[in-house]
Amino acid sequence: MLNTLINALINTLINNSVFLSSDGFMQYRIDHCLFNSTDLKDIEYIKSNYYNKVEYVRFTSSLGKFVGFNAYGIYNAERWNNDPTELSRWRAQKETYCQHNIGNWYSAVLSKSVQPTVRLQSVPTPSGHHPSMLVCSVYDFYPKNIKVSWFRDRKEVSSDVTSTEEMENGDWYYQIHSHLEYTPSQCWSKNPSMPESERNKIAIGASGLVLGLVLSLAGFIYYKRKARVSDKFVL
Repeated sequence: MLNTLINALINTLINNSVFLSSDGFMQYRIDHCLFNSTDLKDIEYIKSNYYNKVEYVRFTSSLGKFVGFNAYGIYNAERWNNDPTELSRWRAQKETYCQHNIGNWYSAVLSKSVQPTVRLQSVPTPSGHHPSMLVCSVYDFYPKNIKVSWFRDRKEVSSDVTSTEEMENGDWYYQIHSHLEYTPSQCWSKNPSMPESERNKIAIGASGLVLGLVLSLAGFIYYKRKARVSDKFVL
């Protein structure tokens, strides 16, 4: 079980039931299951009845009774609250309806995770203060939350960095792209024993960033999964 799966976020299971629709008037019910684990103490069941988009009566498992919001809702709330059979029926929904379906939701969706595929490339920048740009593209990961960071000499780089939001692929997976602008520099190696034509010229792009990322394995991407403690990937 993943107790920290969603942190402060609340998952919601919703079931819509239409009771009546005639001449443009509609009455319907929505059942909510609010939860952050499969434990009953972390689950709340809410049943709301609506008439033409206006909620008129609600049952919550935390109160264990109905509350009306207009004359018709108050009338029904009092009637149902005085019926032990009716109250027992809805009080049981937290366990019989919510807990059962939440277990299915965790096993089918919330506990799943897929590691990302990462691509790093250097491209010319169309504008900006630097002539070149590194692009880190992260593809096909799930769940959505992720953090992409740039490092140089094991220190995080924050200037001249831009990133997209997590973007949906449309197949439950996500992608994100992070850009780092940089100015290439050159390193010259000369030896008096060598003729001019054979002197070595070594160009190190990205002021050592590309060399560090490719040769020294100094580029790190941190991938945070909802389902577990963050995993670290080293490029």
